[in-house]
Amino acid sequence: MKIYNIDQIKDISVLCKRGGTDDRELFSYVQPILEEVEKNGDRALKKFSEKFEGVVIKDLEVKSESRISDELKAAFKVAYCNIEKFHKAQIEKNREVETMPGVKCFRESRAIERVGLYIPGGSAALSSTVLMLAIPAKIAGCKELILCSPPPISAGILYVAKMTGVNRVFQVGGAQAIAAMAYGTETIPKVDKIFGPGNQYVTAAKMLLQSKGIAIDIPAGPSELLVIADDNARPDFVASDLLSQAEHGEDSQVVLLCTDEKKVNEVLKVIEKQIEVLPRKKIAKGALKNSFAVIVSDIDQAIEFSNQYAPEHLILNIRSPRKYINMIENAGSVFLGPYSCESAGDYASGTNHTLPTSAYAKSYSGVSLDSFVKKITFQEISKEGVKNIGPTVETMAESEKLQAHKNAMTIRLNSIK
Repeated sequence: MKIYNIDQIKDISVLCKRGGTDDRELFSYVQPILEEVEKNGDRALKKFSEKFEGVVIKDLEVKSESRISDELKAAFKVAYCNIEKFHKAQIEKNREVETMPGVKCFRESRAIERVGLYIPGGSAALSSTVLMLAIPAKIAGCKELILCSPPPISAGILYVAKMTGVNRVFQVGGAQAIAAMAYGTETIPKVDKIFGPGNQYVTAAKMLLQSKGIAIDIPAGPSELLVIADDNARPDFVASDLLSQAEHGEDSQVVLLCTDEKKVNEVLKVIEKQIEVLPRKKIAKGALKNSFAVIVSDIDQAIEFSNQYAPEHLILNIRSPRKYINMIENAGSVFLGPYSCESAGDYASGTNHTLPTSAYAKSYSGVSLDSFVKKITFQEISKEGVKNIGPTVETMAESEKLQAHKNAMTIRLNSIK
């Protein structure tokens, strides 16, 4: 990790800019995959599975049972209960508002009927992501949950899919899986909205399809973490948090903002020790090459930097972290205090780990119960309401030269008179 002093940085925005492949190059690579899946369906999916993953697929749908250890089953159960509890608390009560006498307005939620869940596989099959997506989908009342994940699908993903009530599971990954759920194929049904994180190709596919009117949750690419630490922070805690995200992928990025230069050097030394025992140390080392630490003058300055960076995950490993909550403007999910490690949120604290990356936290929220519902507004106007609101509607419609709009109200006013 490179070390910077905030006073020596001429342009903070340069550091806040994420690296990676040029979007135009990425989109031009992914677009033909989407088009071929739209045109050739299942045949294209099997072709791409063999090309990209080296797997020959006979049946796209997976119906087999899976076996996992009792210890893992118990862990999934704890996580399930916590995630369910947090997301059930997001259910809104319908409230009717009388905006003026005789004019009543209210709003109700309706579940998105069929949703597609993309679950990353490969070297780190994210069974936890099934919990994060399927649980709020079920609470929201979605009728059909379709899951796609690269072959071979892990036993953990299959177990959690059944545990959470996923209706159908398909062994297909990458941009082609996103295309399959967007367009539908002979085997995989078309869904109404696509959820789930993935690599740069998955994210590019989601963004290209969104531009064509297909609903997605959020742009969620390579994982990232920003830690703000003071002179009281334990170096081993900070180092472990940084490495927990660095091991996701070589394109991940971790950032340390610290008020104490000596503490930064202590953290970097601990990272060197901790990384050597990691099975994914090569990946973590690759991510650290894209990462950096910044020495700041105080916590206020650190939060100002963080708001510009807009991290997916933000840890405040500082004294009295709640004191700074109101200052945080842009972050996917925030972890308060030294014991709130990011991995707790990844797995089992209850909050959702499907979060915006690449500074999209400036304009996107993470996945929540609201992601799986549509909000429909209702209004009911009585004769009294027509008398009260009618003149306002007539005047505004006439100012916009929309005579038919005015007439719709005038006719009602005249009928009452």
